[in-house]
Amino acid sequence: MSGASTRIGPSLLRRWPLPEVTGDGGKEDRGRALVVGGSVEIPGAVILAATGALRAGAGKLQIATCREVATAIAVAIPEARVIGLRSARDGAIAPRSCRAILSEVDRCDALLVGPGMVEARAVFELIRRRTGRGGTLVADAGALRFWRGRKELPSPGRGATIITPHAGEMADLWGIERSEVLAHPLEVARQAAAYLGVVVVLKGACTYVAAPDGRAYHNTAGNVGLGTSGSGDALSGIIAGLAARGADAVQSAVWGVHLHARAGDMLARKMGMLGFLARELLAEIPPLLARSTVKEPKRARAR
Repeated sequence: MSGASTRIGPSLLRRWPLPEVTGDGGKEDRGRALVVGGSVEIPGAVILAATGALRAGAGKLQIATCREVATAIAVAIPEARVIGLRSARDGAIAPRSCRAILSEVDRCDALLVGPGMVEARAVFELIRRRTGRGGTLVADAGALRFWRGRKELPSPGRGATIITPHAGEMADLWGIERSEVLAHPLEVARQAAAYLGVVVVLKGACTYVAAPDGRAYHNTAGNVGLGTSGSGDALSGIIAGLAARGADAVQSAVWGVHLHARAGDMLARKMGMLGFLARELLAEIPPLLARSTVKEPKRARAR
């Protein structure tokens, strides 16, 4: 599969607006996001991802993580319902413990799995269950290992899943060298998207978004400061929040990449190119969205 990719920028996004948010809608209208991830050693990843989902406009938020850190995460994000899951000896979510949240998985509009998970076998059952059941699945970090060996999705689930690898993770799941991914990022992203049936967000200095149907986009906004700890967690959360609001998988990925990059550019102007934190990106998202997606509530006519 060949062909050029479309640059992600204001002209594209003006022609492709996000689902409208009007003044008479409530939180139920903006969808439910469920973030599953974290570990005893890396609880902050789900905080970043979950906050990203809210900043992108998701109406309701749930988090499922290790029981040992659930209370601390609930205090850090009082807007969320936090579900504590049994953990394994290594501090990761224990295999089979995710069965306790299967009903929540079925009810959410966007499911994000993987942030903060080094060992992610526990969420593989959630990935299998979610495929083809409606809504959007976003897989990041450890959850990407589900696709090792080039595991295709069944037809009903094709196109409704987003994976967000960087070059090293893409090389690992595709069975090639990292140098090959870096040399041909668009080609690799397109091949993976078409074969696996997922939307691929291949992160890098130039990030590529490839869809199973052959559409491809590239983003050159952003700066070197975005290459910081937790930045990918923030991005996956933003994408999940947009999906919860009703954007389809490709639109969620394209808009999410753009918003994340533009937030980095805004912080670079305020603080400098290096040293801003991933959590600081998230406060920039609502102002960026407000410029293009939110309509003012209708006002009653004067009599």
